[in-house]
Amino acid sequence: MAQHPLEPLTAEEFRRTAALLRRAGHVDDGFRFTSIELKEPPKADVKAWRPGNPVQRTSFAVVLDRTENETYEATVDLTGDTVLSFENIPGVTPNFTMDEFHDIDGAMRRHPEVIAALAERGFTDMSLILIDVWTYGKALMPEEHRHRRLGWCDLWARETPEGNPFGHPVSGLKLLVDVNTLELLEIERHHDYGHPEVDSEYIPSVRGTQVRTDLKPLHITQPEGTSFTVEGTELKWQNWTMRLGFNYREGPVLYQVTFDDRGEQRDVAYRMSLAEMVVPYRDPTFDHYRRTAYDIGEWGLGYMTTSLELGCDCLGEIVYVDATLSDTKGEPYTVKNALCLHEEDNAVLWKHVDPKTGAEVRRQRRMVISCHATVANYEYLVYWRFYQDGNIECEIRATGIMVTTPFPEGEEPPPYGTVVDKNTYAPFHQHFLIARLDLDVDGDQNTVMEVDSVAPPVSEQNPYGLALVTRSTPIRSESESARDFDWSTQRSWKVVNPNKTNKHGTPVSYKLVPGACFPAMMDPSTPQYLRAPVIGHTLWVTKNSAEERWPAGDYPTQSDVDAGMSEWIKDDAPLENTDVVLWYVFGIHHITRMEEWPIMAVDTVSFWLKPSGFFDQNPSIDAPPTPKVGGGTCHA
Repeated sequence: MAQHPLEPLTAEEFRRTAALLRRAGHVDDGFRFTSIELKEPPKADVKAWRPGNPVQRTSFAVVLDRTENETYEATVDLTGDTVLSFENIPGVTPNFTMDEFHDIDGAMRRHPEVIAALAERGFTDMSLILIDVWTYGKALMPEEHRHRRLGWCDLWARETPEGNPFGHPVSGLKLLVDVNTLELLEIERHHDYGHPEVDSEYIPSVRGTQVRTDLKPLHITQPEGTSFTVEGTELKWQNWTMRLGFNYREGPVLYQVTFDDRGEQRDVAYRMSLAEMVVPYRDPTFDHYRRTAYDIGEWGLGYMTTSLELGCDCLGEIVYVDATLSDTKGEPYTVKNALCLHEEDNAVLWKHVDPKTGAEVRRQRRMVISCHATVANYEYLVYWRFYQDGNIECEIRATGIMVTTPFPEGEEPPPYGTVVDKNTYAPFHQHFLIARLDLDVDGDQNTVMEVDSVAPPVSEQNPYGLALVTRSTPIRSESESARDFDWSTQRSWKVVNPNKTNKHGTPVSYKLVPGACFPAMMDPSTPQYLRAPVIGHTLWVTKNSAEERWPAGDYPTQSDVDAGMSEWIKDDAPLENTDVVLWYVFGIHHITRMEEWPIMAVDTVSFWLKPSGFFDQNPSIDAPPTPKVGGGTCHA
C-alpha cells in the first residue's frame, strides 16, 4: 500500500487492474488497454489525510473492444480487489497508443500495395521508409470510414540507414488505415513533386562534417551534495514542499505545493500540470490539411516521455525519478530517469551597492523539475522551476525537426510556409499548450481578479499625465470565464484569498504573469476550432470539479465538437470565494525559419506565477550569503 493517497500506481497495481478486469470477464484478448492511471481521491480527502491513515487505492482504465470498436471505462478498487464499474461510453474514440503505432508501421511496411506505391516513386528499400501514423478529426474523415478507428499515415524516406528520418517526405501519397484491424483501406495519390536534393542531415558523422573543438568543458559540482531531499514522492527544497506525480496523459503532475513562511506552511497550489496541446498546421494543401495533433489527449505526454541522461539532458548533481506506465495488454513498464531533479545557479537574486557599506549580493538558486517527450518529429522539454523568492516558472522548449514538403520546380512556393531548402518549404503552424492550474492561495476559497494598468487622463490631480493606476475586476462566474491578454493594459490575473490579509490589510494573492500568448487566428466555424474552442482565449477560469480534467474533452481523438471547456461553463457556476481552476493557454506561434533547418535549436516559451501581497516582505531576504571564490562572502 502506498504511503500517500497521490502516489502513482505501482507496477503491481497496473498488473492487478488488468487481471481483475479479465477475471471479471470484462476484458479478453480482443481488447486493448488504452490507458490505466490512479483514480485520484477527492481533494478534501487528500487534504485531510495524515501519515498512518489508511489509503484507499483505486485505478481507472479505458479499454477498447477492437472487434466492435467500442470504448469502456473501468473503475477498480485495488484495496478491495474488485471491479467497481465497467461502463460503455458510446460514440467516442480513446487515445492512440504506441503499440498501435508500431503495429501499423509493421503492417504497412509489409503490405504489397504500399511497397508497390513507393516503388512507383522510386523508393524500393523499405528499411529506409518511416511510416508516421496520425489521428483524424471526424469532420475531415471520409464519410465511409467514420465508424472506424481511423488513422492516416505520412511517408518519409531516409537517404541512408543512419540518415534523418524526416529529411525526405514522400509528398502527395497518404495511407488510410483501420487501427483496430491493421487494414489498409485506401492509398490516396494526389501528386508527385519529386525528391529534391536537400541538405537534411544533422548528425555530424552522417553529414561528413567536423564539429567545433574550441568549447572547453563546463563542470557543475556540489561537493557537499544537493540542498533538496526526496522522500518517496515528496520533494523539499529551501522553503518549498511538493509531491511529484506522473501519468500517461499529463506526464509530470505537481501536487500540494506549499511554502514555509517563517514556520507557517502555506498552500500555494493543489495540482499543476499540462492538460492539453493542440497543434494545427496552418496549410490547406493536400499534405497538411488534416495535420492537427492533440498530443496530450490523442497520444499522451507520459507515454511519449523518454529517459534522460546525465551530461546530455541534465547537468549537475541530479536525482532521477522513474515513471511506471502500462502497455495495451495492461503490462507495466518503466521509463527510467523520466524526471530530472536538480538545482541551478541563475545569476543574481538580489543586490545593492551602498557607497558606505559596499555591495550586498545574493546569487539565485532555482529548483528544476524537468522531463522530455518525443512526439514524432518534435521534442518537447518541460521545466517547472521554483525560486527562493516564491516565484514559479513553467517553461516549455520545442526542438526536433520541422515537417517539410516539396513544391514543383519552377513554381512559386505556397504562401503557407518558409522555403528552407531546394524546392522545399516548412509550413507555418501553432502549438497551443493548456496548463491546468488548481491554485489554493492560503486555502481553496479564492477569487480570480483581472488586473489592468491604466493611465488616468490629465487632470488637476494629474497635471503632467504621469499617473498610473491598476484596476481589478473580479471574474464572478463561468459566463465571464474566457479572458484575453491585453498588451495595451499589460493585463495579468491574480488569484486572491479574500479571507486572509497580509500585514497591510490587503488580501493575499498569487499573480499569473502571462507569457507566450497569441490569438488562434482561426474562424470559429472551422472544424478544428469547433473541436477545441479553448484555444480561442488566453485564460479560462472554472469552478473546481474532479470530472473536469481535459479542456478539449475526455476523448478528443476523432472528435468533431467540444466536450470540454465550452460544455463545462454552461452551468455558469459562481467563481467568487470558491475553489477555482485556471486554464492558461500559451505556446508557440511558429512562423518557420531557415535557421531551424535541418534541426531546430530550442524555441523557448514560459509563464510565471508570482506572489503578489502573499508575503509581508521579500521572502528571500534570508537567502544565505554567496561565497566568494577564494574565501569569504560577497560583501565588500
